[in-house]
Amino acid sequence: MSDLSIGLTPWEFSDLSAESLVKQAQFAEKQGYDSIWLPENHFGTNAIPDPLTLLAAVAGGTNTIRLGTTSYLLTLRNPLQAAEQVAVLDQLSKGRLILGVGRGYAPDMLKAYHVPPAQKRRIFSWALEIMKDAWAGKPVTLDDNEENAVVVYPQPFQKPWPPLWVAAFGPKALAQAGKLGLPYLCSPMESLETLRGNFEVHRAEVMAAGLDLPEVVPLMRSVFVSEDQALLKKVKYEIESKTENARLKSDEGAEDWVIIGDPRYVRDRLHQYQEQLGMNYLVATRVRVSGIESKIMEESISLLADISQE
Repeated sequence: MSDLSIGLTPWEFSDLSAESLVKQAQFAEKQGYDSIWLPENHFGTNAIPDPLTLLAAVAGGTNTIRLGTTSYLLTLRNPLQAAEQVAVLDQLSKGRLILGVGRGYAPDMLKAYHVPPAQKRRIFSWALEIMKDAWAGKPVTLDDNEENAVVVYPQPFQKPWPPLWVAAFGPKALAQAGKLGLPYLCSPMESLETLRGNFEVHRAEVMAAGLDLPEVVPLMRSVFVSEDQALLKKVKYEIESKTENARLKSDEGAEDWVIIGDPRYVRDRLHQYQEQLGMNYLVATRVRVSGIESKIMEESISLLADISQE
């Protein structure tokens, strides 16, 4: 599977200290992973409100692994400051940032930031255009008053800016990502059948906008690999009890949105995603099952790396 790049999210989210994140990233880097990813979420007990700060810590303790955000929420931020902060991290890491951007979907979160939910796509588009102009070195202003225009420094290490991927759920968000000609970053909790339709919508919108299809076709999936059949059975059982949190249809189950199995099974499933969706970049997210020791998770991560390098 030499044509497949792989990234992953941390597997120890209970400890988001610099020491823990760097240790996990160093392990992933040693195994040959291309990237490590953090989401953004707010107001929960395990909130990650500022993924760029956490990734800055990872940058200082690693050398080659790329640093990704699955959902840097532009609707919540001043686009001038966001452009500066993104550029700082890209410079700090010498061009290792991949910026997955999003709008946010939780109404309570949006309202807390005084973002009208019905306006989130418009605000997202406005913010992204300002940020891209700022990264390109153009004078930018938030109020269309040229007297207030400024040039933002620093500018990103990567030119004209870091790779941009768009997290999207639903037809309107997919259409917006397609019209931008940017890779679509899906939810890890949607079935293969749903994703087939989503990718068709996205590609149709890209072509309708007269743009080239993105070279990168990313896919987020929860993945767990083991040779221990008893352990696999336990993990599958626990995952099945949590499928109400997934975006599934009534006739779909855990196997439609997670990849849990021995190396041969996982390899076959990844081939299926490549053939049916054109996936060439896997972002493996942790399986949300309590009680799995870190050593076992690391074994799974090593096995997945081996599969991708075959």
